[in-house]
Formats: sequence, C-alpha cells, structure tokens
Amino acid sequence: MGSHQQQMCGFAKYNLEFNHRLFTLVAGLSDSERKKELGAFFGSVHATLNHILLADRIWLGRFATAFPAMASLQQAELVQQFSSLRDELYADFTELSAQRVATDRVITRFAAELTDVQLASRMKYSNSQGQLREHATWVAVAHMFNHQTHHRGQLTTLLHQLGHDVGVTDFVAYAV
Repeated sequence: MGSHQQQMCGFAKYNLEFNHRLFTLVAGLSDSERKKELGAFFGSVHATLNHILLADRIWLGRFATAFPAMASLQQAELVQQFSSLRDELYADFTELSAQRVATDRVITRFAAELTDVQLASRMKYSNSQGQLREHATWVAVAHMFNHQTHHRGQLTTLLHQLGHDVGVTDFVAYAV
C-alpha cells in the first residue's frame, strides 16, 4: 500500500467511525430537534447530514466516471446530476442513517481500492456551477474527506447548542 493510499484509508476510517458516533448521538434527538432551524449554513442538523451525504455521493459519482473499472463504485448509490447542494436525499432520519452507513462502506472500499497511480493521475469533472475542473485525483479525494470534516465540525456546534456533547473529534483519535 502506497503512502497516499494509506492516508486516504486513514481518512476513510475516521469518516466511518466518527459518522457512527455522530449518527448514534443524533438518533437520540427528536425529529423536531434534528430539523430545527439553528442558523447554520444548511440550517439544521438533518439538512447538514443530508448535504454531507449528497456531496459524498456526488464525489463518488465523479470518481466512478474517472475510474469506471473500480469495483467499489460499481453498485454504489451515486449522484451524477443534482439541482442544488441543498437537495434533500432522505426526509426520514432512519433512512438517512442507513444510507450513510452504506455510503461509508463504499468510501472505505473505494479508499482501499485506490492506487497511488490513480491518486497521482489527473481527473476532469464539472463542479456544481458547471465549470470544468481538472487536477490530480488525490486533491479531489482529500477534498471529499476535508468537506465531510468541515460540515461535521458545524454539526458538533449545532449539537452543542442542543445540549449534546459529541466527544472527541480529533482525526488522530480515530485513524491511528
């Protein structure tokens, strides 16, 4: 396993384990608490969780286009087209939670399947504004993981506002 692939596998492990902790805590909230407008960029805990899942599936769709032979992405739920980064994939928390678990498994398999050659190769895609982008694949994969972490940070604040402590959020507590 190359060093870049190891790093991506570490990010995937962090994503999987922190999401499990986060969704376990959020499952204890009422639906009205999960969907309460709290002034965050996506408004509520539920909308933010939906956004993270949507963005992950958009990125996985881009990777599937760039690397169509990747077995990890063959049967995965991917998003190739969307109207807005605010699209709600699942209104029901139980379904959202189950789909998060399924996508985290795909991400874990995807990270393990990636090679350093793929990570170093260039990929092309259109961003959410339709602008063509091209850069090394590792940049896109790292961005997917960074994006998750950014919005999970917002979620820890929202949950704190609702009186709940997520606990340790540090990457090193999960990846090592």
